[in-house]
Amino acid sequence: MKQYVVDAFTDRVFSGNPAAVCFPDEWPTSEVMLNIARENRFSETAFVVREGEKYHLRWFTPGSEIDLCGHATLAAAFTLFMFYDRDAPELVFDTQSGDLIATRGAQGRIELQFPAYALTKVPVDSKIIDAFGKAPTEAYLGRDLLCVFDDEETVRRMAPDSNKLWTLPGALVHATAPGAETDCVSRSFAPKFGIREDPVCGSGHCHIAPYWSRRLGKKEIVAYQASDRGGTLYCRVEGDVVYLSGAAALFSAGEIFVES
Repeated sequence: MKQYVVDAFTDRVFSGNPAAVCFPDEWPTSEVMLNIARENRFSETAFVVREGEKYHLRWFTPGSEIDLCGHATLAAAFTLFMFYDRDAPELVFDTQSGDLIATRGAQGRIELQFPAYALTKVPVDSKIIDAFGKAPTEAYLGRDLLCVFDDEETVRRMAPDSNKLWTLPGALVHATAPGAETDCVSRSFAPKFGIREDPVCGSGHCHIAPYWSRRLGKKEIVAYQASDRGGTLYCRVEGDVVYLSGAAALFSAGEIFVES
């Protein structure tokens, strides 16, 4: 089985968010795919199989299969455009979250068309404050929990308690604040999926971009994920759709020798 490792939402290796992209001839069992994800120890490993005019795409964290992942979708599209479908103007991925479209964008970026999550405001309670060690000004719940802080440095320097984050509602937990050089900065944590911190979270920006679009009164948002690796996302919000654009860089190509 061919496997590629791609750093997503960056134009150079050793930054952005690394994802493995696997191309089995036919679907392995879910157990095998989960074991491959655990062996890789990236936040996501993607599996791609062509089915007719579409590509069936599934994502696995080291903990379980997940229903939506931005950076591994970008990595899959980058790999397909580079090695398998060089002349295609766009790709359609059949996923648990419906059809996701990837197109070749400006300046060498790839643009992903993703669903925007509806956000419901929730109280900032003691569990949220204890997990972060500081009170956010607001909190919202979609698939994930989004916590808004006033200061960029608070987000950059925070060291939340993973065990306490585990007890909070939502699949992942995101912390965000206004940015000095970008519209916003954020960090993403996923202890429920065996990931202390996701370096650059595309699906998280299906929460983050709609929030800042509404707050700033603008459709286009430049977002920076302020993890140790760092990554930039160019977001456009149109109704219930978020367009996420970013670059990617190939780190490696290899072969996996496992029974499916």
